[in-house]
Amino acid sequence: MRLPDSVKIVEVGPRDGLQNEPSIVPTSAKIEFINLLSNTGLTVIEAGSFVSPKWVPQMADSGDVLQSIDRHPNISYPVLVPNLQGLSAAILAGAKEIAVFTAASETFSKRNTNCSIAESLERINAVIAAAKQKNISIRAYISCVLGCPYEGEIAVEAVTKLANELYKNGCYEISLGDTIGVGTAGKAQQLIQAVSKVVPIKHLAVHFHDTYGQALANIYAALECGINIVDSSVAGLGGCPYAKGASGNVASEDVIYMLNGLGIKTEINIDALIAAGQFICRQLGKPPRSKVALARMGRS
Repeated sequence: MRLPDSVKIVEVGPRDGLQNEPSIVPTSAKIEFINLLSNTGLTVIEAGSFVSPKWVPQMADSGDVLQSIDRHPNISYPVLVPNLQGLSAAILAGAKEIAVFTAASETFSKRNTNCSIAESLERINAVIAAAKQKNISIRAYISCVLGCPYEGEIAVEAVTKLANELYKNGCYEISLGDTIGVGTAGKAQQLIQAVSKVVPIKHLAVHFHDTYGQALANIYAALECGINIVDSSVAGLGGCPYAKGASGNVASEDVIYMLNGLGIKTEINIDALIAAGQFICRQLGKPPRSKVALARMGRS
């Protein structure tokens, strides 16, 4: 298997990384955080989420954040949108790209969004149709692709069916999420090989959590399958509130360090990325989960 020449990193720290943090990060700090990330060489930075503030209070200011950041013309700033109401708010804030989401587990879907998979797809399809009319690009997340905290192992066929429907309905990119971090390299490759039969590999991304310390190995396995889009979160921020013990996303700094070692191009300045991670960790009053960042800090 041949590794890709370059990899696109989708930085999810400002949204997926922060959304479950109990202490509310000031709007000004979120804006500065994204501005710091915009100067690292990243080309995609997920800037916020237009879900109900009742359920995700950390994201209540996403409109203000999106309108206030220094947008770079070569960077995409997608935002998460759960329904038509969220889409309307995102459009008012100037969103040019959105992300929709569902899960491969019925139980997780009901616990996370209070609806079945079929109902979630109905909502998504309505959002897709409306977004297309505004020439807004649509990305999609599928959660629990390698395991569910309630149902255990998830059938590959369930993920494949969902990915196929989302792609056919207009999502240009499908991110396969190991939400609770139970996946292993072999399982990841089996899944990717199956899904890539219905969705072209260039339209697939991977999103790994590092609960069992397998995220980098899983990413390497995905690269071997031809994947060249990887979601990650600076400082390893994030987690899953519906999965007890699930740790954060794979750290962007650690992913870049691995890719640099493999000679794979990202055009991302790892030192600038570490600095952005240190900034947001100071705001949160916690150390980064990135092993690379911690090692660099230990030498300073």
